[in-house]
Amino acid sequence: MDVVTLGDFTLGKGTFEPGWRWSEDVKPIAGTDSCQTRHTGICVSGSMTVRMDDGTEGTVGPGDVVLIEPGHDAWVVGDEACVLYDTGVAAYAKPQ
Repeated sequence: MDVVTLGDFTLGKGTFEPGWRWSEDVKPIAGTDSCQTRHTGICVSGSMTVRMDDGTEGTVGPGDVVLIEPGHDAWVVGDEACVLYDTGVAAYAKPQ
């Protein structure tokens, strides 16, 4: 995750490689059954499917603006990296 903060605005650029899945790659670190972060942003390339805890799901692709509420799993679709700009990263992106 590349993150930039300008004043009180934070933007993250996430590049998710083919095969990435939140429940496999992040769940062990997060310690929750599903992602509990609210994401807002735009997909600029690739595709990702998001499944909410209630079972509803949708796929986002280039140009799609997203609002993803807490309580979801997500995974890259296909063989192209999915790149998302996320304005909700301040809640979870921590400097290293």
